[in-house]
Amino acid sequence: MPRLMIDGIETVVPQGATVLQACESVGSEVPHFCFHSRLSIAGNCRMCLVELENGSKPIVACAFPAEEGMVIQTKSDLALKAQKSTMEFLLINHPLDCPICDQGGECDLQDQAMGYGFHSSRYRDNKRAVTNKYMGPLIKTIMTRCIHCTRCVRFSTEIAGVKEMGMLNRGEGAEITTYLEEALNSELSANVIDLCPVGALTSKPYAFVARPWELKKINSIDVMDAVGSSIRIDTRGSDVLRILPRLHEDVNEDWISDKTRYACDGLKQQRLDRPYVRKNGKLESTSWSEALTTAALAIKNLQGRQMAAIVGDLVDAESMYTLKRLMNNLECPNIDCRQDGAKVGGNMRAAYLFNTTIAGIEYADAILMVGTNPRWESALINARIRKRWMAGPIDIALIGKKVNLNYDYDHIGVGPKTLVEIMNGSHSFANILNNAKRPMIIVGMGALARSDGSAILDTALKIASNTGMLNSGHIDNKKNSIPIKIWNGFNVLHTAASRVAGLDMGFLPHNDGRDVAGIIEGVKSGTVKLVYLLGADEVDSDFGDAFVIYQGHHGDRGAHIADVIFPGAAYTEKDGIYVNTEGRIQMGIAAVFPPGQARDDWKILRALSERVGETIPFSTLECVRSALCAEYPTFSTIDAIQPAKWGEMFGTSHVITDIPFTYPINNFYMTDVISRASRTMSECTEAFVLQRHNSTCLSKERQIDKSVVG
Repeated sequence: MPRLMIDGIETVVPQGATVLQACESVGSEVPHFCFHSRLSIAGNCRMCLVELENGSKPIVACAFPAEEGMVIQTKSDLALKAQKSTMEFLLINHPLDCPICDQGGECDLQDQAMGYGFHSSRYRDNKRAVTNKYMGPLIKTIMTRCIHCTRCVRFSTEIAGVKEMGMLNRGEGAEITTYLEEALNSELSANVIDLCPVGALTSKPYAFVARPWELKKINSIDVMDAVGSSIRIDTRGSDVLRILPRLHEDVNEDWISDKTRYACDGLKQQRLDRPYVRKNGKLESTSWSEALTTAALAIKNLQGRQMAAIVGDLVDAESMYTLKRLMNNLECPNIDCRQDGAKVGGNMRAAYLFNTTIAGIEYADAILMVGTNPRWESALINARIRKRWMAGPIDIALIGKKVNLNYDYDHIGVGPKTLVEIMNGSHSFANILNNAKRPMIIVGMGALARSDGSAILDTALKIASNTGMLNSGHIDNKKNSIPIKIWNGFNVLHTAASRVAGLDMGFLPHNDGRDVAGIIEGVKSGTVKLVYLLGADEVDSDFGDAFVIYQGHHGDRGAHIADVIFPGAAYTEKDGIYVNTEGRIQMGIAAVFPPGQARDDWKILRALSERVGETIPFSTLECVRSALCAEYPTFSTIDAIQPAKWGEMFGTSHVITDIPFTYPINNFYMTDVISRASRTMSECTEAFVLQRHNSTCLSKERQIDKSVVG
């Protein structure tokens, strides 16, 4: 490890570290624009010039490797003169439009110009102007501001895996563009806005909306998928204006998906802000007292087995737990948190978690994906897989419909037949898994949300056991905070933010209760007469003549079929616990108040329990959490993963059909009530999904025309 002197301070850095990283290790500030710790080194901006003792000229700190015996000065006259001269060059063509730039107040160029810039320019030539480029509905471009740091190019190529963006020409004519000036087609595209150190790439939906100093900033958790990305919610008054990523090395690193970032405008559309009761076939707004009384009367007239409860994908753990307590008091065994019908859950927690952990993907040397399209189901997990693929040789295979995942993989089958062959050892990929040191399997909802999902899960578990994915490949994970001492390569990739919490607390049928499919069947037969939907909008049924109580925050599918509607709070409007797909307990924090008469979900359920004569003894959210953690200790440790114990779960008698796997998400940009109400997500759907569908249809028509002509 090299030992060097920086500004009079001796330090030791790892082999391969750069001078810039060595300077940061001792607290010496070195200005820079193009360098980013997660991107390859470019050395474009030359802002990080420092003085090397006995060197012939200043060196570029971000690209120069730290070596034994170096003596570096970051604040010497030579270094400061070089840095200020570079800043002067960077500002030659930069437009003086800070007052109207959306980057103002959080701009790296603005900040560093204050420390290293001159009060005036010595150049009198005409400024260079560059035509703005079209990059889709999310990214606004003002390319005259661009300083050619190429952060955006390197991100799109290395992290996102799309190659549409790059630099054209050289010298005075150099421009960053998307080549054919098409929309940047990536689920992570808007991260280039955060990376841009100037105002060249800004947020198009957020243009001219607010200044940073006007905003209240709240740290919270995303619920648009099951990753649980760390986010910052920026609000002004009662409005959520934008969502930005927070650093979390073990989950989302520095990135978030475009849906996480931009679906927030759907929080103001189609909201339920008052209770409703259906009268004479029409929903009419009413008071809380009448709505609760109507629902209570419907519940009191029924026995426990005549009722059912289904939980949706965005519900917090406290609300689920309160509903479960209410259903238990009513002796109702028909409860389910798997509105898509996924065949997961039970006593073995390891059978429904992403046991490898998200950060652990970087240590795998063979990956088998079954019935999942991680690019749409979990864009950040897909980015981790690509990161591992970029790091070196790895065998990746997919069973399911062939899709573009932005990295190479072997498409070895479309259905369960291939999975059975791997289990039996007759498929070639079984040998790859057997020979790998740290193999892993990822089973998606496309494989588990089927009638034979239990048998497929059992087959996947047997593959994990047969190929040494369990308790093998001991590693010392020093890079991330997760201690991976024993490798567990079996993983389930969930798509719902509430799913793991529901499974952890056993929000499942019990005492011969009905699951979602059984509830729908019971409604049709007249056995189930009342259904309670807690944010459940994805159930494919209108529930016929059953009395439907819907509790949620958007007027979506569930509200349309309801007889009573209780307006709840969205994830930005309440404190709540969520558990991501790897079993990490996370805390969401309220950023704004719910609109109108909407209330926290657990409070609504507490009030309803009192009306039906089965009062739940919770008076505060802390009481709910205390009871939840006392009954299920898994929820007691925030931002931590408790490794699940492995046990035998084999021997299912279900028959596997040969129907090909289908994926649960057909449109990445609209997967829940919030994103479906978002105008920005509608524009993305039109720009990416519908356009791709139309181009595919056109291509097929052309193929037909050619065959006819031939």
